[in-house]
Order: sequence, then structure tokens, then C-alpha cells
Amino acid sequence: MGRSGSTLIERLLGELPGFCSVGETVHLWRRGVVENELCGCGLPFADCGFWEDVGREAFGGWQRLDVRRVLGLKDRVDRTRFLPVLLNGSDEGPLAERSVRYTELYHRLYTAIALVGGSSVIVDASKHASLAACLRWRYGARMRLLHVVRDPRAVAHSWSKRVPRPDASPDSSEPEMARYSAGRSAVQWMAQNACFDALARRGIPTLRVRYEDFTAAPNEEFARIAEFAGYRGECPDLEDGVSLSRGHALSGNPMRFAAGPVGVRSDQGWREALPPWRRRLVTAMTVPGRRRYGY
Repeated sequence: MGRSGSTLIERLLGELPGFCSVGETVHLWRRGVVENELCGCGLPFADCGFWEDVGREAFGGWQRLDVRRVLGLKDRVDRTRFLPVLLNGSDEGPLAERSVRYTELYHRLYTAIALVGGSSVIVDASKHASLAACLRWRYGARMRLLHVVRDPRAVAHSWSKRVPRPDASPDSSEPEMARYSAGRSAVQWMAQNACFDALARRGIPTLRVRYEDFTAAPNEEFARIAEFAGYRGECPDLEDGVSLSRGHALSGNPMRFAAGPVGVRSDQGWREALPPWRRRLVTAMTVPGRRRYGY
């Protein structure tokens, strides 16, 4: 689930040789192509040379892609409501046919990113379980799922904050990052994590990482993550800090704009800032998940 500390892990993976971190491609069609929001490099999507080359390679140019039809297709397959069928249905039927057409777009997109970026591993930070469920039909075990989990009370506190989106265009439909009530955050935390657990049970290679473990022992945890993703080289020493290069991540946490030295530290501000009644509500609503993940 979003606000679980995954952006730093995504950015660090993108620094490894042969890896390309591209942010949350699930939002590329609307926020990038339609609304021309800022890329991680600081340029509007339409002015970014990297994404211009990707669009040309994948579709002959973004202008040749019927984005309205893409968004319509997305709404008819990449939704939480379709997860039961995506997880348990057959590879035949209307939803399966839409999934094939939908994931063909991603296959062309990922192939173009690999060619333009000279990369063998694409790090997609999208957090929709429904997208992962679609992609498993096309990629199977070639897709690796990194399941990042964080204490639901910390997640609820983060979702309650008002945070402007620096990447949003002046006429964006989403000038601020989304906000959830404590109750909705708890429900989403339970549901999303349960869906990713279900994907793991269906054979998708999955590595679960707790945010708290990563911040407590970043070198050990990142080495485990990198190995899972197929990296066999030496990992950077995160305890001494690492320098992030300017990337081309699209959408997601504003940290994707960060460049230069960055350290790994735990954010425990929620323990003091989360109102007691919200803490009690989230604690009560997430009992099964907290037990499962050790909170």
C-alpha cells in the first residue's frame, strides 16, 4: 500500500547497473500523456527526452496512442473489483480478453523502456494489486513482486496529511496527494496486503519486506531485495549514505525528484502525531494483518 516507504527502495534499485526505475506507470496514461505532469527529471512529460524516446519506440509516438481508449480499457480491467476473477478466473472470457489487450500496452511500454534505458530490469513502483494480477497472466514467474509492508498506524497517519503534489500541472485533476480517513486507510491496508498475499500463493515470486526492518538494517535488507530482483553485484553501503542520480520516475511520492546524497532513517513521527482515537481505531481494524506481519 502507498505511504509504506517504498519510494526510497525503488530509487535505490534504480541506481543498480542494468536497472531502470520508472515510478508508477499505472498513472502514466493520465498524469503523463494527458495531463503532462512533471517527470522525475524536472521536465514536463512531453518535454522529457527519455519518455519521448519511449513513446516513439513503443507506439510510434505518444500522439499516435488513443489514450482515452486506454483509460477506458483500464477502467474495465485494472480495478480492485475485478480481483476475484483476475485471481481465480480462467484465461478465457471477456475480462481475460481485455486483460490481454491491456497488458500488451505494458509489454510494449516495458520493452521500449528497456531499449531506451539500456536496462534488463524495469522497476515499476505501481501499487495496484489488480495491475499485478493482470501482468501475471502475461509474465508469470518473470515478474517479481516486492511486497513492502509498514505498520498500519504509521500508514494511516501518512494518508491523513495534506501534501501538495509538486509534479501536478496547473490544471491537474489532483493538485494534492490523496487523503484517507483512518477507517478507510485501515480497510485499504488490510485489503491491498491480502491481495498481494493472494498473488504470492498463486505462484508469483514474492519477497515481503517490512519498512521497519529495512530502516533498522538497510544494508542487509537491500542486499536481500537486490538479490531477489536478479542483481549479483556489490550493493552500495547505505549506512554511509548514497547519492541518487536524477531519474525519470513518473508519479508517486515527491521524493522521486530528490537527487544527491540521501540517508536511510526511520520515520516514527506517527507515534506522537497520530491522535489516540485514530490509533485505537486502526489498531482494532487491522488485528489479523498486524498479527500476520508481526505488528
